[in-house]
Amino acid sequence: MEADFSEMRNELQSRDALWRRIQLECQQLHTELLKIREYKDMQEIQIKHQSSCVQLTEQLENKNAELLLLAQSQEHQGEELNKIRNHLYREEQSHRSEQERMKTEISDLTEELHQKEITIATIMEKASLLERQLKMELEIKDKLLAKQQLLDFRYKVIKSENTHLKEMV
Repeated sequence: MEADFSEMRNELQSRDALWRRIQLECQQLHTELLKIREYKDMQEIQIKHQSSCVQLTEQLENKNAELLLLAQSQEHQGEELNKIRNHLYREEQSHRSEQERMKTEISDLTEELHQKEITIATIMEKASLLERQLKMELEIKDKLLAKQQLLDFRYKVIKSENTHLKEMV
């Protein structure tokens, strides 16, 4: 896309240079036209040189026609130059819009990632806390189980003694 912009800029500069050359030629032709007119005026004063006057008039008409063609060409080049400038402007605006959209999207994704990292850290903390709680509960249950087993054993011993005492009585 950058190559297209560069190519368009080069085309624009080339046409701009051509435009300036055409304007310079128009100015030169205009100056030449003024000179021809002065020369023509002098020739009209001098009746002896009427044939030169006719020739200068033809040259003037040719130069006028040439000047009109150059003016039309210049106008056409100007229109084309404006079209290229407008197209280049639209392309640059589109490129800027796309860049802004991408920046916004990256920013949104970065924020989303940050939120997910926070969520993961929170879950990890909760998991660690639950793991500690489970270990403590397991230890308590192990102790209670050991006490229960001890009590069962004592119960059996007492029951056995009780049975033994009953038999003796």
